[in-house]
Amino acid sequence: MTANRPRRSCLYMPGANARALEKAKALPADTLILDLEDAVAPDAKLEARDMVCAMVKQRGYGNREVVIRINGLDTEWGLGDLKAAVAAGPDAILAPKVIDGSDIDRLNDAMSRAGAPDNMGLWVMIEMPKAILNIQDIAEAVGRTRLTAFVMGTNDLAKEMRAETNPPHRTGFQTALGLSVAAARAYDLLAIDGVFNGIGDGDGLEIECVQGRALGFDGKTLIHPSQLDAANRIFAPAPEDVEQAHAIIAAFADPENAGKGVIKVNGKMTELLHLEEAHRVVAVAAAIAAMAG
Repeated sequence: MTANRPRRSCLYMPGANARALEKAKALPADTLILDLEDAVAPDAKLEARDMVCAMVKQRGYGNREVVIRINGLDTEWGLGDLKAAVAAGPDAILAPKVIDGSDIDRLNDAMSRAGAPDNMGLWVMIEMPKAILNIQDIAEAVGRTRLTAFVMGTNDLAKEMRAETNPPHRTGFQTALGLSVAAARAYDLLAIDGVFNGIGDGDGLEIECVQGRALGFDGKTLIHPSQLDAANRIFAPAPEDVEQAHAIIAAFADPENAGKGVIKVNGKMTELLHLEEAHRVVAVAAAIAAMAG
C-alpha cells in the first residue's frame, strides 16, 4: 500500500456498463472501483467479469488507483471473480460482507493460490453487524495478510440493522463508523466512508463529506461522477494545513530545536507527534498536485 496516495474519491463503476468503464478513463477520481457485485444483475455477472478484467489488463486508467469488487466467495461467482481479477492485475481486490478475521485469511489464501503478487491489496467491505462486533479481529489480520483498507457499506448496514440512513447526519451509524475508523487507525489501514445516495443533493453530499472527514476517513465512496468534485475538495488537505505542515517540518529541522520534543510553531504548541502528521499532509498534498499535473 502506498500510504500517502490520495483516496479522496473512490468511484464505483458498474462492471456491466462498457460505456461507463470507458468514461472512467477521463474522470478525476483518485480510485476507481470496478464493480462485479451489487451493480451487476445475476445474468450479467460473467459478461461483466470478462469486460472489467479486459479493461484493467489494457492499463488505460492512467495514474488512477484501480480496484475490482468481486462477489463473495460463498456465491457461485466469487472464486471465479477473484481468479480473473488477480490475473487482470488491479491495485487491489475489494471483497464484500466479511464478518471476522477468518474471512480475511480465506480471501488472502485464495489470492495467493491465484498468483497475486504481494503488493496487490485486499480491501474489504464493512457492512454487516457481525463485522462491527468483530472489527478488531478483522483489523488484526493486517499483519498476516494483504489487508489494506476498510470500505464502509452503509446501505447494507442500514438493511441489516433496520436503521434509517438519515442522510446526511447518519445518526444510526455513528458507532459503526467510529469503531471502524478507530480499528483502521490502530492497525494502519485505510478507512473509506460509505456512499451518499442523493445524486442530486449537493448540499447533503457536502455535509456528509465534512462529517466523514471529521470522523477520520481518508476519503469517500461515490456512486456518480457528479459527486467527485465535492469529495476531492473536502478530503484534500486545506491550503492552510499544508502551509502549517511545512512550517512544522522546517521548525523541527532547525538546529536550534534539535532534541526538543515540544516547540512553538506559528503560535501553536507542537509536539513530535505533529511532525509525523505534518509529513503525511505534505506527502498527500504533493501526490494530489502530481495527479492534477
